Amino acid sequence: MMIQLRFLPLNKLPNGVVRFHRSVSPNFQVQNPNFATTLITRVSPPSHYTTGLAVILVGERKDSATYVENKKEACESVGINSYEVCLRQDCREEEILKHISRFNDDPSVHGILVQLPLPSHINDRNILNAVCIEKDVDGFHPLNIGRLAMSGREPLFVPCTPKGCIELLRRYNVNIKGKNAVVIGRSNIVGMPASLLLQREDAAVTVVHSRTKNPEEITRQADIIISAAGKPNMVTASWIKPGAVLIDVGINPVEDSTDPRGYRMVGDICYEEACKIALAITPVPGGVGPMTVAMLLLNTVTSAKRIHKCN
Repeated sequence: MMIQLRFLPLNKLPNGVVRFHRSVSPNFQVQNPNFATTLITRVSPPSHYTTGLAVILVGERKDSATYVENKKEACESVGINSYEVCLRQDCREEEILKHISRFNDDPSVHGILVQLPLPSHINDRNILNAVCIEKDVDGFHPLNIGRLAMSGREPLFVPCTPKGCIELLRRYNVNIKGKNAVVIGRSNIVGMPASLLLQREDAAVTVVHSRTKNPEEITRQADIIISAAGKPNMVTASWIKPGAVLIDVGINPVEDSTDPRGYRMVGDICYEEACKIALAITPVPGGVGPMTVAMLLLNTVTSAKRIHKCN
């Protein structure tokens, strides 16, 4: 029996596969059609002060633009003020730093997110280092990542997408402790922090990347797979252990003449093949994406509460 980790009331497909849409935990509203929204409304900012999130988008990547738009809509739905800066693909690094400095000094902004990846001519380290750690709601400041890597230390913020992946596993009561987990991809955005979070949950973690020998054989041993490679349909049936739980972070545009946009989004995992083997899988789109936005707003509200308490 394969479960689709998409959060919703229980449905059964014609082929007998069980599919979950938003909200399966008895502690949550099982009939609520939107689990991510339910989660966010439970951490909405207190009414006696405002909360602000600033997002900086560079370039015109389709996946990044979609993510930023979803963040904006989510902020509006829960009463968080959203500030957005959109810059050209060929903008100078100094221009991004100028906006970060302005948001760092703005008391109405409690979270700053620079949408990654950035164009190749921009130095990611300079940009991420410039974000005030108290407002680093994306969790990419080196001090936050360093604390995440160290036992007994807690970061101010955990990166949103990996945090959302772990939250999904927890909400569906997937046992992580002692399980073989494979993370495909080693980026600073998802792969590396996801592997650190799985280690914190006592999983036995292997990271598969572009230089790994026999990635298919290694991945086939995994009880849990988190794929963030950015390669459409790379993980096929031969990579998957029967009964494995699959978290697909990939969101890749592929040409599709039947779609009005001329393309459609697919994940790293070949969904049609995986459905016949896995115990559970996240769809693309609609799986990890909503949880990423939910974790971002959760981090932003946490930041606002912390800042207001200090003041």
